[in-house]
Amino acid sequence: MPFLSLSLHNVRNLQNATIDLLSKEVYFVGENGQGKSNLLESLYLSAYGSSFRTRADAEIVTKGAQDYSIRSFFKDALGLSNTVTVSFSESRKKITKNGKKVLDRKEMINTIPCVLFCHEDLDFAVGEPERRRFFIDQSLSMYDVLYIDVLRRYKKILKSRNLILKEKKYELLSVYNENLVKEGIEIQRKRMEMIYQFNRLFTRIYEEVSGIENVSISYDRSWRDMDYDEIIAFLDEKQDMDKKLCTTMSGPHRDRIRFIKDKQNFIPTASTGQKRLISIVLRISQAVYFTKITGKKPVLLMDDVLLEMDPEKRRRIMNLLPEYDQLFCTFLPGEPYEKYKHSGTRVYLIEKGSWNEQ
Repeated sequence: MPFLSLSLHNVRNLQNATIDLLSKEVYFVGENGQGKSNLLESLYLSAYGSSFRTRADAEIVTKGAQDYSIRSFFKDALGLSNTVTVSFSESRKKITKNGKKVLDRKEMINTIPCVLFCHEDLDFAVGEPERRRFFIDQSLSMYDVLYIDVLRRYKKILKSRNLILKEKKYELLSVYNENLVKEGIEIQRKRMEMIYQFNRLFTRIYEEVSGIENVSISYDRSWRDMDYDEIIAFLDEKQDMDKKLCTTMSGPHRDRIRFIKDKQNFIPTASTGQKRLISIVLRISQAVYFTKITGKKPVLLMDDVLLEMDPEKRRRIMNLLPEYDQLFCTFLPGEPYEKYKHSGTRVYLIEKGSWNEQ
């Protein structure tokens, strides 16, 4: 069981105290704005060293304070106790694991694998293409640390290539093209393999919850069915357009990911509930796929994601949740969370940043 307890100091108006998490399931119940999501954010920070709500650590600090710290105690796969501390002071963040400074957040990937369900996941269905690419890249990064390195290298090369386009240093294009293609081909290969396997889960689970058959993920590569030399030639052919727009118009950063039913784009005709369901099923599939690849059970963080679902779909979703080490859910007081809890479930009532066990 990963999380044992969580100690907080100056985190978004939460009580400066330690909360006991020694349970397979923990429910946080309270009205909006009382601190439920802040607790999930603290758990996510402990797992990955970053927030799912903001990129600015200063926004996590309680109003009127200058710093924050989060300390989590958890058990690893061997049953050994560990400590992760995330702190922010004098505009700098520091992460330590068992007292040793973490120099790169990718070191956190194998610490506590968390799958987050939140309202903003709807963007994976209806948002910009970048959000769907983000989901696929995140799913890969959860178990493939080398993919993180490839993605970082590609983004660095892409940034430099765009800069030389803006500065009109065109004599350097050939060098950047070669490096861009090398890393880009690897990104597309890994994305394609992952989506192929992922679809086997996604299509089945979506049908089980919604009753709608044959909804799948389509991956349209910017460099489709081309080898290295063909892509280099393609970039040369399109470089006038890149020069005119001062940006790189092809590559993995332009790949399109769509949801298809019977060879047609599903999203334009889908209802709001069907779109929301896509985002939830994506997260369920992400958790199942992670376990299939690694053999490890994730921690599930569910932040008010069932609010818009009718009772029957809620029941189906809760029944379809994959095996997990721990489950943390937030609920409003009027929600039927009693129907989902088990004998060992801890329920905390959250009010004005403090908590009391029910």
